[in-house]
Parts: sequence; structure tokens; C-alpha cells
Amino acid sequence: MADDQQHAGPNDVPPVELPITGELDLHAFHPKDLKDLIPTYLSECRKRGILCVRIVHGKGIGNLRRTVHSILSRLPEVATFALAGEQCGSWGATMVHLHPLE
Repeated sequence: MADDQQHAGPNDVPPVELPITGELDLHAFHPKDLKDLIPTYLSECRKRGILCVRIVHGKGIGNLRRTVHSILSRLPEVATFALAGEQCGSWGATMVHLHPLE
């Protein structure tokens, strides 16, 4: 084991690159990371021409959904957002429509 690996702390995990597919599942993320994660992910989607994004927040008691909706409501690149239909996750996911890049 290299000397620098022996002293790595639990917060020294290198960032993981997310695939930009138009679907963001938030189950693997800490809620405190969402205010940066969601805008960054949506920006990368727009750069790739992905203008319809599904954000999976789960059903639960609704705290994560409310956080996601609050973030989305403040982003100028978001044209519309609404809970997903029955075929796309119902109230456990939100569909986001983005404005195209100019």
C-alpha cells in the first residue's frame, strides 16, 4: 500500500463521474449535495441536447421531492417540471423540461 493511501481519510474519496443520460437517481446522494448536483447535471444535459430529464427522488414522506422542486423552481434553464406520470415513476420522480442552449 502506498504511503498516501495509508493516510487517506473517509472524506478523501475521489469524485465519481456520472453518466449523462437524462435520468438522475438521487438515492445514492446525500441531500446536502443536491443544491450543486442538480444544476450541474442539468447543465451537462443541456450541453448534450438532452432537454427532458427524469429526476428520481423516491416517494417516501416527500422531503426530498420538496427539496428537488425548490431547487428546480430557482433555475432559469428549467422551462417546466412536474411529477412523472404513472409510466415514469409517478410521484417518486419528477420530469424536467429544459430550455435549449441559445
